[in-house]
Amino acid sequence: MGNFAFDNTYNLTEDELQQLDEAEDLMMKGALGKAESMLLSMLENDNECIPVLSNLGHLYGRHLSEFKTAVEYYDRVLELEPDNAWARDARRRYMRYVD
Repeated sequence: MGNFAFDNTYNLTEDELQQLDEAEDLMMKGALGKAESMLLSMLENDNECIPVLSNLGHLYGRHLSEFKTAVEYYDRVLELEPDNAWARDARRRYMRYVD
């Protein structure tokens, strides 16, 4: 997958980087509930963490087909980082499924 290979521009701790890696592994293995709860608990610690918000958008959009929720996470990314082209493209992709 690899679209989440952030060079650590978000000043994440080693711990957070490890958790993100783990959540991405869980998604790839199909352990979606586990990935979701891990990401949501990371979000509780920092509700403006763009890599976590992006991963949640990806999880809900690509893996769970909860497009409205995915779009909401990408909206939050774009509020924090209006120039985030990756989030904008992903958001546009899922908007098509939201009435």
